[in-house]
Amino acid sequence: MAKILVVANETLGGRGLIDATKERATALGAPEIHVIAPQNRPKAGSVIYDEAVRDAAQHRVDATIEALRDAGLAASGEIMDPDPYTAIMDAVGEFGPDEVIISTHPETRSGWLRRDLVERVIQDTGLPVEHVVVDLDEEREDIVHTLVVANQTVEGAPLFGLLKGKAAEKPHRFTIVVPQSGGEGHHADTARTRLHHLLAHMEESGLKATGGIGDPDPFTAIQNAQQFYRVDEIVISTLPAQRSGWLRNDLIERVKRSTAVPVEHVISDVTVQEPVA
Repeated sequence: MAKILVVANETLGGRGLIDATKERATALGAPEIHVIAPQNRPKAGSVIYDEAVRDAAQHRVDATIEALRDAGLAASGEIMDPDPYTAIMDAVGEFGPDEVIISTHPETRSGWLRRDLVERVIQDTGLPVEHVVVDLDEEREDIVHTLVVANQTVEGAPLFGLLKGKAAEKPHRFTIVVPQSGGEGHHADTARTRLHHLLAHMEESGLKATGGIGDPDPFTAIQNAQQFYRVDEIVISTLPAQRSGWLRNDLIERVKRSTAVPVEHVISDVTVQEPVA
């Protein structure tokens, strides 16, 4: 069986990449496809939280694998070394592909192209390499990609009701980010537990959702999420104003000023709210 190695980062899941992979798969006759994503280092924040970086990379890989499998293609994937050249060379050695597809942003926005990644891989592997340019700004889908940011209120009924209502009106794909309450360790475990509870309930309700934990600072977490994921709109869930540190720090207005996408705010009083049902 022929093998294709697909390499991308922020453009994973882009329609141009999916279409190019399907075209090569048809030409090769149902090959095995392996998707890799280097762990992207966030541009925002003074501290890098490794679990948040891994979650974001895994999310991108999973979304691409799902799209390829929906197209009837056999696909697997994993996250790799942060350096894309090292990641590719390691994957070539481990996976043994017959050809490589590398997806990047357009030249004006691609750090990989500024470092001549495609040419270096062609020269050092001797494999056929197809370069696919994906401009996410120009790709428009019928699916709305919604970034959802919450911590203590992530299991609140008002948030779940809002998301369920959105999905009923139009197809949505939700990315849930739960900022940690502090550094690594039990803070990350608490955030991940809250995240998994919501993801499990959304899956039970037929809502398409993935997600991960984020930087303890919610504004930084949102900035990084917009770097890591495709985002058409943002939903931020908080406690009521008198109990919300996020609102005391003017999070909603700061996010609105920093992004061009719509921002919606939902309030959950989790101390009196019934469990999500």
